[in-house]
This record gives sequence, structure tokens and C-alpha cells, in this order.
Amino acid sequence: MAQFDVHRNPGRYTESAPFVVVVQSSQFDNFRRRVVVPLVRTSEMGKLTYPAFNPTFSVNGIAVALDPLDMVAVPLEKLGPAVESLAEHGQAIVNALDELFSRAWK
Repeated sequence: MAQFDVHRNPGRYTESAPFVVVVQSSQFDNFRRRVVVPLVRTSEMGKLTYPAFNPTFSVNGIAVALDPLDMVAVPLEKLGPAVESLAEHGQAIVNALDELFSRAWK
């Protein structure tokens, strides 16, 4: 399980957020949880007024947007196999998290 791997959402809201993306660094692979961010169907997000905070992707042909405000730690055993990787979009994901943690004070 690698950073930016996409998994099916193991939670309740699978219809609106069918996937989650692992954002946790591999430095913490020995821990039993993974920090993930939901990938919400863009049709459920409404107008995305801040695209740097909610970058969009296509996963298994479904248009989704990153939703950093619903980030959560999930037990490793709850995540099934990866269905895709967003590693090529890793910088956009990191930038969105940077907006959440570092630039919110503006």
C-alpha cells in the first residue's frame, strides 16, 4: 500500500464518495492505520470555488474531487486492494493538504 494509492471507500458514504486516497507517508507504514482523504463524486460537490483545495481526478471512469476536510485514519485491515494510483497527481494532493494546514491563516 503506497502513498497516493486509491482504494474503495470502506465507510458509509460510498455512493457520494466511492474512493479514498492514501496520503500518509511510507515512513509510517509500520503503523496499523492509514490516513486517507475521501474522493467525492464531483456531481456531489457542487461548484468547486477553490480548485487548488479540491483537485479533481478520474478514477475508474468516475469524476471525483479530493475532500481534505473529511480526512480520516482508517484501520489497515479495512482497506481493500488498491484500484488505482494517483501518484502522478501527488503534488496536487500535497498542495491541497498544504492549503489546509499551512496557508489557512491567510
